[in-house]
Amino acid sequence: MEPSGRSGRVSPPARRVLAEFVGSMLLVAVVVGSGIMAQTLSPQDVGLQLLENAIATVFGLGVLIVVLGPVSGAHFNPVVSLADWWQGRRTGAGLTARDLAAYLPAQVGGAVAGAVLANAMFAQPAISWAATRRSAGHLWLGELVATAGLVLVVFGLARSGRTAVAPAAVAGYIGAAYWFTSSTSFANPAVTVGRAFSDSFAGIAPASVPAFIAAQLLGGAIGLLLVAGLFGRPTAGIAQEAVMAHPAGPSSRPAPRSEERIADR
Repeated sequence: MEPSGRSGRVSPPARRVLAEFVGSMLLVAVVVGSGIMAQTLSPQDVGLQLLENAIATVFGLGVLIVVLGPVSGAHFNPVVSLADWWQGRRTGAGLTARDLAAYLPAQVGGAVAGAVLANAMFAQPAISWAATRRSAGHLWLGELVATAGLVLVVFGLARSGRTAVAPAAVAGYIGAAYWFTSSTSFANPAVTVGRAFSDSFAGIAPASVPAFIAAQLLGGAIGLLLVAGLFGRPTAGIAQEAVMAHPAGPSSRPAPRSEERIADR
């Protein structure tokens, strides 16, 4: 992988936003589409359905990070983008407020488009509101843990200068979190919204979405606290040592570098 931040090339803001939209769309298409396929191929075995869904998501996420990371940082996740912006306030690295305002709607819009695309590929109604209710304290705790762990992985790799392994590490963590969390690790507000648009294996009832997102945001904050406790507070020098960075556009701060380049599902 070529670290675009060190190559001197920059991606225009519109290109970075497009990458976040396309990446989020394809990520949700992978999650929802593989869930529908799993239900079709293994209708009597929920465990096998989850395994099939998890495997597809792990490979899909890893590939998307590798391909789109040099363009936008491959966040695909509002929690990751918010954390990147928060971390960069003092260092001058990471997303600016203007970048953030463009990334978030692109991620959510892309996620919804991905669910609609997956529904269409399997001859289902373009929009079919999910009926699967996921409203329970243990599920919210699962989302908190999954998201905190994701932020720790993403920013921990950046602080230690190992973002070259981020595609495998982040995808691997999400694959594990599918199984060790009670919620099956949504860990992404945009993806959570998108999955509400498909009444399929990966779906979540719209009424369950707000609590999931609240748990994810809290988990993201806890993840940042863990990063600070384990790796110290960010400095400009540390930020500039990131191996993979989202390229800075003309509207960003001078020569910024993100501390990470990844997202989740």
